[in-house]
Amino acid sequence: MSTPKKPLKRVEALKSFSREHHHGLLLGWKIRKGMSNGIAIDRIKKYADWFFENHLVPHFEDEEKYIFPILGEDHEMIKKALSEHRRLTRLFTEEEDVEKALHHIEEELDRHIRFEERELFMLIQEVATPEQLKKIEEVHDDSDFVDNTTDVFWE
Repeated sequence: MSTPKKPLKRVEALKSFSREHHHGLLLGWKIRKGMSNGIAIDRIKKYADWFFENHLVPHFEDEEKYIFPILGEDHEMIKKALSEHRRLTRLFTEEEDVEKALHHIEEELDRHIRFEERELFMLIQEVATPEQLKKIEEVHDDSDFVDNTTDVFWE
């Protein structure tokens, strides 16, 4: 009999990043839902591009500027996270085989977010100083997520 998974405990300073991760997971779900419903790829791509520019790019920049330095660029987890950020950026900007790129985005974004939540952030919150955590809280604001509902192809 498997024991139910306990929710991850997140320090206050990283909660806004975790909320943003939730929206990233929803993007993957929206891509899957659109594809399974036979929605035109260009409609899904248009939404994915909007999400990338308005939410993912600033999110990656904030992680790289405020969170990753806590472990340093030579740490294996940071190397992995940075590599995944570059890979996802390439997938979002792919113009040749957009459908294949979207399939990869929904798979790899999900894996990336789960890695950051379950491994990287757990380590960060163990080793970060109170001053580092306070700085993150001061500089990062997830404000209220505003979705693009111009074309809700996933409904």
